[in-house]
Amino acid sequence: MNTHAYHTRLHWDGSTAVGIRAYSRDHTAVTTPATTQVDLSADPAFRGNPDRLNPEQLIVMAASSCQMLSFLGAAARAGVDVLAYDDEATSHLDQTAKPARLATIHLHVTVKVPAGTDETQIQEIAVRAHHECYVANSLSVPVKVSTTVVAS
Repeated sequence: MNTHAYHTRLHWDGSTAVGIRAYSRDHTAVTTPATTQVDLSADPAFRGNPDRLNPEQLIVMAASSCQMLSFLGAAARAGVDVLAYDDEATSHLDQTAKPARLATIHLHVTVKVPAGTDETQIQEIAVRAHHECYVANSLSVPVKVSTTVVAS
C-alpha cells in the first residue's frame, strides 16, 4: 500500500507586542512539490485581511474540491461522460457550539452531462464519490452534498 504523506510550511513574521487588536494576521503557506505560495490571513471578522483566503475558507474549498475529484474519478471508472461540474460550497462559523467550529458544509453541485445520460446513475455516482472523499471522511464537521443534473 502506498503512503500518501502531506507536508506544508507556514510562515508569519511581525510582532504581537502591538497588542491583540493590531498584530498582522497575514501569513504564507506552501506545500511541496507545488511551488505556489498561498497568501493567508484570518477571517475579516477576526481582524484578518479580506484580500486573502482564511483557514475556514480553505476547509470548505478542500471539501468541495475533494468531492469533485472523487466524483469525476467515479464517473470515469463507470464510463459516464461528464461535461462540466460546478459547486457552490457553503458553511459558517457556529459560535454557539462548544468549542466554536464550522457548521455543516453544504456542497450544492451541478453536473452537466450529455442528453440521454441516466440521472439515477449520476446520483449514485455522487453518493459513491461522497463516501470515497478523503477530506469529508477526515472532518468531524458533516459534509452534505446535493447534486443537480443538467443534460445538454
